[in-house]
Amino acid sequence: MLLSTFIKDNNRIFRFKKDINFCKMHLKLLIVLAAFAFVGNITIAQNTPSFRSAKAPMEARVNDLLHALTLQEKISMLGNNSPSVNRLNIPAYNWWNESLHGIARAGEATVFPQAIGMAATFNDTLLQMVASAISTEARAKYNLAAKMNRHLWYMGLTFWSPNINIFRDPRWGRGQETYGEDPFLTSKMGTAYVKGLQGNNPDYLKVSACAKHFAVHSGPEATRHTANVVVDEKDVRETYLYSFKKLVDAGVESVMCAYNRVNGEPCCTGKTLLQEILKNEWHFKGHIVTDCGALDDILVRHKVINTKEELAAAALKAGINLECGGVLQEDVLAAINKGLLKEANVDSAVSGILRTQMKLGMYDNDSSLNPYNSYGADSVHNAYHTELSRRAAQQSLVLLKNNGVLPLQKDKYSSILVTGANSASLEAMVGNYHGMSGNIVTFAEGITKAAGPATVVQYDQGSDYTDTVHFGGIWASQNSDLTIAVVGLTPLLEGEEGDAFLSASGGDKATLSLPQAHIAFLKKLRAAHKKPIVAVVTAGSAVDIAAIEPYADAVILAWYPGEQGGNALADILFGNVSPSGRLPVTFYQSLSDLPDYTSYNMKGRTYRYFNGKVEYPFGYGLSYTTFAYKWQQEPRNNYSLKDTIRFTTTIQNTGQYNGDEVVQVYVEYPNLERMPLKELKAFKRVSVAKGNTKNVVLNIPVTELQKWDLAENKWKLYKGTYSICVGRNSSDYILKKSFSVK
Repeated sequence: MLLSTFIKDNNRIFRFKKDINFCKMHLKLLIVLAAFAFVGNITIAQNTPSFRSAKAPMEARVNDLLHALTLQEKISMLGNNSPSVNRLNIPAYNWWNESLHGIARAGEATVFPQAIGMAATFNDTLLQMVASAISTEARAKYNLAAKMNRHLWYMGLTFWSPNINIFRDPRWGRGQETYGEDPFLTSKMGTAYVKGLQGNNPDYLKVSACAKHFAVHSGPEATRHTANVVVDEKDVRETYLYSFKKLVDAGVESVMCAYNRVNGEPCCTGKTLLQEILKNEWHFKGHIVTDCGALDDILVRHKVINTKEELAAAALKAGINLECGGVLQEDVLAAINKGLLKEANVDSAVSGILRTQMKLGMYDNDSSLNPYNSYGADSVHNAYHTELSRRAAQQSLVLLKNNGVLPLQKDKYSSILVTGANSASLEAMVGNYHGMSGNIVTFAEGITKAAGPATVVQYDQGSDYTDTVHFGGIWASQNSDLTIAVVGLTPLLEGEEGDAFLSASGGDKATLSLPQAHIAFLKKLRAAHKKPIVAVVTAGSAVDIAAIEPYADAVILAWYPGEQGGNALADILFGNVSPSGRLPVTFYQSLSDLPDYTSYNMKGRTYRYFNGKVEYPFGYGLSYTTFAYKWQQEPRNNYSLKDTIRFTTTIQNTGQYNGDEVVQVYVEYPNLERMPLKELKAFKRVSVAKGNTKNVVLNIPVTELQKWDLAENKWKLYKGTYSICVGRNSSDYILKKSFSVK
């Protein structure tokens, strides 16, 4: 028994020692494997270039990639169509993308109201939401395309929007792309758009925005490639550069230089705009891109530089980082070989665009660090974005006349005719630089849906754009309770050179008149009966409403309202929403009241300097309800440069409908030479239910009242008596308080 126990115990000891030895052997193996793994990780880390590390300092990343690229590869990146660098696993990239009022030219995307319509909302908060929706869709489309290894034109993350040029003259066809004629409104809307596009992530840009066209650029279209704009620095600073400075301060990633010359200097090679102002004075840190073909213009049309090599050298030395075109890609190397440039000039240019790409996360080794990489198909044209487009369109529509017919009472109108050349027009909905959604609701469709199945709604085109004799729909109008006639312009009649191919003036307008066929059609409808007629006008600019106003009981300016324009119009017509859009441009009585179109001097232009009678003033727009104003807290009597003017107004809805009021604050200046007559310096959209009141707090920094002194070549606050004017538009003040600046 003792022997047996001894044997069993020894067996246990043997097995235990054996297990220990086995464990020791495995421990040694694990240590060896761990060592190999550690060394392997070091090797992998050493093989990952710094430019792909999102946590490395930006300049270290940029410099690392610059040293990895050959000179030829760096030069190849200087054009918008940048080829791949396969040895570094860098895919091709096309910088050219558009998002003026939704992603353009790239398939399915939500189509928001055209920029001029967004300006009519006087709602920068809403515009920032719209821009955020656009950049969400942009990220999603980029992610989806990249996963399919599609590196396509119009699928990138670098957008050449917004257009913040000043709509100084209603003849300019591209004025629809802007936020109107006022620098302050343009700066507020442009800043909101940039913030919405670029996002608020501290580490990444959502997309890259671009302020264009820098600078002093707003037609004529026919001479934009050759024009030399001669204008003094006072108008340049106070009108044409004001919004650009605000967007640079807001962190816009890119600025696009324009086609024209300013006081003899081409915008894309001149020293004054790019070097002295944009970089040295404003300390712009983003990248500069040329307008498409602008460098070719300097050589071939402006003829101020003799050779392509000299042109390429001038562009890089001026600060151009990227060309929309091929001059830099083709001629920079030759410029270096001729001693006109050094590789350091190329490095300086390329580093600017590499920073932008790195801010976008394009070179990151770890894609999970960028929150925008998770966006997918459900972020494109979803229900929220569609509703946002509808809300924007609702707030953009401007009621110009109403004799009481609006809002429509459904039980009063059992039959409706929707007619007019633009009542079912796709072009009239989408504007220019547009996308497509697959869900564009025309005016005829929106009204039909809103009227309901128990209402007879007929459609007839009624007229075309040229025939002033032959019309349809007259009999149907006579036999309907109500006629809604949609007339006006389309982007085929006004727009950019080449795109508005039906324009008799190369994209611009030669007249304020609506198509004569549309005026004759309204006359014919009015002569046929005395039943209500509502005229809806589409346009991206000021037009002569007086020519049709006598023949309509109500007139609504719809701009180019985007994919939900038909539903938004129906919302206004049937009273679901009270109209609240305001004009971001002056509607003049005649072009003969204005200076020559080619003159960029501001004297006699826009509400700020025009002192004649107008058809509709800047800021005008009617509502279904009424509002009363009173001071809650008045401005003080005296201010100095360091102060901020703070005041509060009480807005009371005294009418029968809920509605939005756009409170507009203008400043009148001392009676000194070349002072504006008035200037918008604050605005606030406020929703007030019927019978209710709301207090609106407004602030104006006194620095905003400075003007450019030509003698001293700097901003100056002039002493004297100023006035704060609070009202409904630039010609209708309700509250006014004078104060002194000492």
